[in-house]
Parts: sequence; structure tokens; C-alpha cells
Amino acid sequence: MRTPKTALPRPAEVPGRALAVLVALAVALGAGFVLAPSRLAANGSEGGFSEQQGLVDTLRPAFVAYWRSGDRQFPPELERVVDYWFRFHMVKGVLAGALLIVLVALGVLLWKAFLRSGGPRGGLALASAAAVTSVLALVSLAAVMANIQGAVAPFSSVTSMLPLGAPGGQLAGAVGEIRQGLAHYPDTSGRNTAALQVMVDDFGRYHAVLAVMASVVAVVLAGLSVTAWRRFAAADRSDARTRRTMRWFGVLSALVALALVVVAVANTGTAADPAPALLGFYEGGW
Repeated sequence: MRTPKTALPRPAEVPGRALAVLVALAVALGAGFVLAPSRLAANGSEGGFSEQQGLVDTLRPAFVAYWRSGDRQFPPELERVVDYWFRFHMVKGVLAGALLIVLVALGVLLWKAFLRSGGPRGGLALASAAAVTSVLALVSLAAVMANIQGAVAPFSSVTSMLPLGAPGGQLAGAVGEIRQGLAHYPDTSGRNTAALQVMVDDFGRYHAVLAVMASVVAVVLAGLSVTAWRRFAAADRSDARTRRTMRWFGVLSALVALALVVVAVANTGTAADPAPALLGFYEGGW
């Protein structure tokens, strides 16, 4: 009699060429995200700021000049800084968005291969790679959101580079006057009300865009959580790997969505009444 052969678990089936292309793209986009924005944001003869200190050194007197002018319109040097910061965030946002797409595609490929695989060793390697890719995708998503926020409100974003905790010199005088104005806002009887209004409006926009993005992403993640739980319920009870994976996806997606709801609510409140939060910012508490 022939002894029946025990079926061996299927090896993990990972499309090698697709994997190589996606990994190469991820590495290239990651390197570009770190190295390219300052160069790509430079605009011809206007140049860029190769170092953060150079940006701060230009921003400090330009910001003081803007406050002293009392106008809504930025003076040329501050406008140059704000325009550069807008382009900088646009470049980083595009690169982060492309990286997010690549990481999502790579994560889907790895998770599918993990669910198809039967061997414990290959499955562990695939699960580890897929988990790392998923975490990197979340980081890229956060980078996309942060850079969209910075591009929509570049003035508020770039002023976070100022040493507001210990301003010193003329900046200290300007910051002191801004604090006084914000403490009595929306009373418009003080000086430089036009500039102060621009600051408050831009700060409100800075938080409003994050509230919108957080809400949208929370809805998407909630939908993914529901889908994962449905797949968990539909999976055969003998398919422990699929059920375990879908359960974790459902829980983690729901938790991240809940965290984003908290972010959306907090930023909605700040956007509705930005002056107190802006005061905290100029007092060095942000």
C-alpha cells in the first residue's frame, strides 16, 4: 500500500519584479523627500535656503519689519520667505503622496502574499515586512497631511521657526506687542490691527485644513475597519491566519480613526476661535 502524501504548505508567492520596482521606488522617493525639497523649492534667481539657520536669519528681521509696518501685505523679504516655504511644502507633499501610494501598493502585495503562504518561516518574514511597510505608510500619510497644512497656511507654518520662547532684540518687542494684541482680541483699538488680523485668520486656516483632512482620513479608516471586520466574519474558522490578520486590521484602523477624530475636534475648536491658541503659540507654548 502507498502511504498518502501529506500536502505541503504553499510557499509565499511574491511577484519578484513588482516587489523590486516598488521597493526601488520607495527608496528613491524616501531619499527625495529628505534631500530634494529645498533644492526644488528654490525659484530661479530668488534662490532657496540651504540651511534652516539661513531661513531663520532671514525670517526674523522680515517678520519684525512686517509687524512694524502694520499692513496686511507682506514686505518683499517676508513674501520671499513665505513663498519659498509654500513651494517647500508643496514639493514635500507631492513626494510624500507618491511615497504613500507606493507603500500602500507594496503593503497590499506583501499582505496578500502573507495570507496565501502556509509556511511559518516565510509567513513570519512576510508579516514583518508587511507590518513595517504599513507603519511607514502611516508615517507617509502624516507627512502628506502636515505638508498640505503647511502649503495652505505657509505664513503660520514658517513662523513656527522663530525663537518665540526667547525672542531677544527687536523680535522680543514685536512678540510682546503681538501678545498684548491677542490678549484683547478681537478688540481692534490697538496698533497694527491689520497685521494681527492676518495672523489670526491664517492661524485659523492652518487648523481648519487639518481638521478637514483628519475628518476625511478618519472616515476612510473607519470604512477600512468595517471591511476588515466583514472579512473576519466571512473567513472560514479554519483559516486562522486570515481571521487573525483581519481582526488586527479592524482594531488598529478603528483606533487610528478614533485618534484622528480627536485631532479633528480639537482643530475645529481652534479654527473657530484661533486667537487664544495663537496667543499660546506666541507665548512659546505651541
